[in-house]
Amino acid sequence: MDWLGDHAAGLWLAVAILLGIAEMFSLDLILGMLALGALVGMVTALLGAGLAVSAIAAAVASVACLAVVRPPLIKKLHSGPELSLGHGKLVGQQGVVTERITGLEAGRIKLAGEIWTARPYDDTLSIEPGQTVEVLEIRGATAYVHPLPSIES
Repeated sequence: MDWLGDHAAGLWLAVAILLGIAEMFSLDLILGMLALGALVGMVTALLGAGLAVSAIAAAVASVACLAVVRPPLIKKLHSGPELSLGHGKLVGQQGVVTERITGLEAGRIKLAGEIWTARPYDDTLSIEPGQTVEVLEIRGATAYVHPLPSIES
């Protein structure tokens, strides 16, 4: 036991390194938090505390890291930009009517640099060429649009 007490800081450092290496393979941040606790144990051993005190400090620091530090890190790592792919990314964008759109007859709009078949979202509307519209829905290859109010002086 005397040898352990004399070399506690080195042992805590070895444990921290081993846990850090194991964390690189697991990537779940549990072993990384335990490695931080081992580093706290090493610091307390370097400050002259005994093996039991440094073990308690390491355990408290590990539990604190697991409870306080890990959850926000996991949330941050697992969240990312919401990626809308395909036609879904066009919903909410604005386009310009190039061919008259009515409830009975589909027209055309220029949307994201392409010409799209379009119908009014509200079948009672008639939308004239040159008017700006917002895409509310995409069904197949048809955009369902609603006119945006224009400011005329």
